[in-house]
Amino acid sequence: MRVGAQGWVLLDERSERGLGAALTWGHREAVEELHVVVDDAGVAGVLARRALAFREAPRVWRAEGRALVAAEPAPFAPPIEPPAVAREVVGLLHEAGVEVTVEHGQIRGEIRGLEVARVVVDEHGSARIEVGVGRHDREAFAMVHGELPTAEALASVVRSVDAHRRATAEAHPLRRLAPEGWLRWRLVAEPSVVGLVEVRPAEPTVARESVKDTAAAIAVGTDAEGATVVVACSVGIDLDVVPAGADARAALDPDAHLLVVVPERDDHPVTRRLAAGLVRPAEVVPVAGDWRSPGGEGDGS
Repeated sequence: MRVGAQGWVLLDERSERGLGAALTWGHREAVEELHVVVDDAGVAGVLARRALAFREAPRVWRAEGRALVAAEPAPFAPPIEPPAVAREVVGLLHEAGVEVTVEHGQIRGEIRGLEVARVVVDEHGSARIEVGVGRHDREAFAMVHGELPTAEALASVVRSVDAHRRATAEAHPLRRLAPEGWLRWRLVAEPSVVGLVEVRPAEPTVARESVKDTAAAIAVGTDAEGATVVVACSVGIDLDVVPAGADARAALDPDAHLLVVVPERDDHPVTRRLAAGLVRPAEVVPVAGDWRSPGGEGDGS
């Protein structure tokens, strides 16, 4: 809603990802004051913190009934170290040939950026590897193949996912899921694509709830001069990639340069405008050719 020179945006579904959309609407409407309203106290704190990364920072409010309360920026959550018992079974993931990542205390096994296994610690303090793409698939796999040894279960899922998770594979849901993670995997394998000498996965400030969720994939890299670079990967037009990337930089290394990496076809002016609007502007880097495979080989679709 616009009231004179003020713009008011009420964020509802997945409100933690709505700041970029609100800023884009405010720019389009040429409002002088932008106000963002959410009804979740935790989300309000995150958005208030992310808003500070922009030169023209919007005001963030928390709705309590019909009253509005100014949101205070939330501090970053401290890093969560996986339990030692969880680390003991990581070798099985490495032996299966999956990439091992750690986010918010969870150890995961991935194939080209798609989670296919997770280390779970039960109520008795024992660690096990659950196999499957996402929580529901892991539960279904355990029900059907519960007696299968972990190594065999992992090998079965890896073969299935690997066949579809390729640039030249035919259309399939496993090929479409988590494209941001796939792009990050490409940069880890070939950091020179974005002018870096090393790229390694890093965790976002807000945990992804489902493998189906769209969310920037975060990484930390090193450039030719040895300086730290934070990388936010996105596929498609994701209005949250700049706020999420700036938030990750603030958490990981506030002095780092921020790269927003997208496929060439997704290099959109709205992303560049958001990147330029940061207090410390980010650089948008398009990846030419087929972003899914090292060397740029494949169909590029």
